[in-house]
Amino acid sequence: MSDKTGIEWTDATWNPVTGCSKVSQGCKHCYAEREWPRMTKLVPAYAGRDFTDVRCHPERLDQPLRWKKPRKVFVNSMSDLFHEAIPEDFILSVFVTMAAARQHTFQVLTKRPDRMRDLLTRWRNSGLVLREGCGVNLRNVWLGVSVEDQATADERIPLLRATPAAVRWISAEPLLGRVDLCETFGMWWNQTMNCFESSSSSGFNRNPNNQRETAIDWVVVGGESGPKARPMHPAWARSLRDQCAAAGVPFLFKQWGEWIGADQEECPIGPPASRWMWGDGTPFKYGDGQSGHLPLLCRAGKKVAGRNRDGVKHDGYPQQGDK
Repeated sequence: MSDKTGIEWTDATWNPVTGCSKVSQGCKHCYAEREWPRMTKLVPAYAGRDFTDVRCHPERLDQPLRWKKPRKVFVNSMSDLFHEAIPEDFILSVFVTMAAARQHTFQVLTKRPDRMRDLLTRWRNSGLVLREGCGVNLRNVWLGVSVEDQATADERIPLLRATPAAVRWISAEPLLGRVDLCETFGMWWNQTMNCFESSSSSGFNRNPNNQRETAIDWVVVGGESGPKARPMHPAWARSLRDQCAAAGVPFLFKQWGEWIGADQEECPIGPPASRWMWGDGTPFKYGDGQSGHLPLLCRAGKKVAGRNRDGVKHDGYPQQGDK
């Protein structure tokens, strides 16, 4: 199988596990599940399986070791590494591969951070050494959580921060609601000055609420794509961009998805009315007043909507450091 991918924040995908099951609203229009019927026709190992049939692929464990050119590798784009159906021994084997393939940077995302925290903590406390000098905190492995709104952020981010890791990150995609990371970043909103401020003059990484060993190092934001995509309110992405800027956290805007704010220069103007929606979810009708509805959103499609946020492409990444 080819490792190439169109995912904006990575260079390659590696799927030692395939198949998954839904855990929250962010999974409702799952890209991997949507692609599954096509993949079952292309890959013999997938044929005749339902997407909810979670399987390990031991024959793929050494795949990254055969890639000589360094790259960023998204682990399990077609599954969740910490799914309850995956045996602990197999998860450990994946980490052993990542430890050995130190030329690459591995990007892991989960919606099951409780299991991730429990396994990594137990491995660390038992004295497991995946690489000398690192223990289980591999510097080329970025551990992250997917969140879609404040409720999932409040549930998953504290578990991520409690997980032994060298780099921690958040993927807010599909972003379905406003997400406030001020407490995570050790900040507060100054209404008088109309800006975010650090709770400590020495900066968020040294703030008592966000010590280096629990810090968030990267935030990725994206709207939903696909035929049933739900719109992302422009203010939600803008707020996360501004929070990251105030906290000094690298920010990457992955995509608008199917819907784009009408105030963006990439937005195509014109009929039909069915392609437009008010920011509060109200259908647009020609002649509507704007009061109580702003902003206006347009269903432009992922390609047209693009990746610019207020005319700027945000492609921040965390420092990789010594591997």
